[in-house]
Amino acid sequence: MATLRSEGKFITLEGGEGAGKSTSREFIVELLDARNIPFVQTREPGGTALSEALRSLLLTKEGPAPSVEAELLMIFAARAQHLHEIIEPALAEGTWVLCDRFTDATYAYQGFGRGYNLSAIELLEQMVQKGRHPDLTLLFDLDPGIGIERARKRAELDRFEEEELAFFERVRDGYLTRAKGNPRFVVIDAAQPVNVVQRALQKTLEPYFGSEFHG
Repeated sequence: MATLRSEGKFITLEGGEGAGKSTSREFIVELLDARNIPFVQTREPGGTALSEALRSLLLTKEGPAPSVEAELLMIFAARAQHLHEIIEPALAEGTWVLCDRFTDATYAYQGFGRGYNLSAIELLEQMVQKGRHPDLTLLFDLDPGIGIERARKRAELDRFEEEELAFFERVRDGYLTRAKGNPRFVVIDAAQPVNVVQRALQKTLEPYFGSEFHG
C-alpha cells in the first residue's frame, strides 16, 4: 500500500535589512538538498508574476510613494496571489516552502514601522490567509545600525532601505514583540559569525527533517 506524503513544511525567514537572510537561506537549501526533501524557494512581496510586479511598484524610488493604506493593500494583494499560485499548491503536494518574509514582516514594517493599525492588518491577514501560518519562523535579529551599513555595502538602497534609523528600530521591536512567547519563532542572533548562525539553523531544523518521509 502506498504511503501518503504529508503536507509540506512552511518555513519563513524574517529580519531587518542586512541580517543575512540570503546567506542563511542558501545554507538551508543545502540542508534540504542533502536530505532529498522537495522544496520551493520564494519571497514576499513576490513569487508570482503579479506579485513581483507589485513588488517593483512598492520598492521603486520613482514617483510619489504610495500611502500607507495603498502600500498595505498592495502587499496583501501580492500575498493573496502568492498563496493561491505557489504556497498552497506546493504544501498540498508535500513540498516544503522556504519563503523570504511573510506576514510577520507586514506587522513589523507597516504596523510597528509605519504605525498602521494592527487590528486592520489582522483583518486582512484573516481574509487572505484563511488560517495559513508558517510552521517555523526564523527571525534573524540584528542591531539596525549594523544592518543598514551592511545593506549599503551590498547594493543601492531601495525605498524601504532608505528609511531613517528610528523606523528600523521600530521594525526590530515589532519583530521581537511578535516572537515573544510564540513557539513557531526561533530568534537567531545575526551578529554572530556565519558558522555559528549555521549551527543554530541546523539544530533548529533537525527535528523537522526527522519527521519527513522520503521516498
